[in-house]
Amino acid sequence: MFKDFFKWYTLKSTIEKGPHRVFFRPKEIWWCSIGANVGVEENGKHALFERPVLVFRKFGEHMFWGLPLTSQIKQNKNFYFTFSLHQKSQTALLGQMRVFSSKRLVRRLGKVSDAQFVALNKAIVRLIHETDPLRGPRVPNGK
Repeated sequence: MFKDFFKWYTLKSTIEKGPHRVFFRPKEIWWCSIGANVGVEENGKHALFERPVLVFRKFGEHMFWGLPLTSQIKQNKNFYFTFSLHQKSQTALLGQMRVFSSKRLVRRLGKVSDAQFVALNKAIVRLIHETDPLRGPRVPNGK
């Protein structure tokens, strides 16, 4: 697959220069210009290099932790969290969570329910706990 980094850089420069004030909150899902990225990092699609992103935590009015979404159902429950939005399944890519600038937000798509957000929080905590290198080797059956 060919990635058009030059086209993304041109758009990224425009996004950076533009006066862009967006009001967003945790639990909201936005189309977000995430770009053409390297290796297995999730890429945006279409002319604006966008993909749905769930706002997980807000850090002021210009920055947030976001989770890229896909409509593909993933089997590994440790790295993915599947939920429903507008009667369609969405999967949050837990391993791709990162900091985003609010300048990347294009348009609001929807919002997850409180129950879905609580379950997502638990899935992220479980992922962090289970992949913690300081916990030492895993011992079968807790022995």
